[in-house]
Parts: sequence; C-alpha cells; structure tokens
Amino acid sequence: MSKDSVKTSIDTDGLRYLSKTPGSPFGSAGTHSAATMSCFLCGKHRARSQLKTRKLLGKSQLVCAPTCTELEEQLRSAG
Repeated sequence: MSKDSVKTSIDTDGLRYLSKTPGSPFGSAGTHSAATMSCFLCGKHRARSQLKTRKLLGKSQLVCAPTCTELEEQLRSAG
C-alpha cells in the first residue's frame, strides 16, 4: 500500500504548486468585521457577527450564537 508520490519542482518565480489556487479558503479579511473565526465548540468557521463570547474553561472563547445547532438550522433554512 504505497501512495503515489507527487513530484513538485520550484519554478523560477518561486512557486511550487501548479494546481493549488492562491489565497485563503476563508476569503479576504481586509476589514476586521469581514474576518471569519472558528467556533470553539463546533470548529466551523463563521463570520464574527455570528459568534459570541462565552467563558469556557476559565477563558473567554468565541462560540456560535445562539447555539451551534440553532445557527446551523438558521443558515440551512436561509440558503
């Protein structure tokens, strides 16, 4: 059971990957309000407006507001 080895080489402009798209999968975070962060409980990336601060394990953490399951249902019904 061996994996197919992928051969890569560094181009003259310094890029190594030809098939990888540039940039972040979470979009542009030019402004702080447009940034996404992950929920401490479910781990899904959400807009900061969809998160709230909650004290967990003695530290303030960002979690989905109102709850992870309720937010997921709202997003499913809206989209």
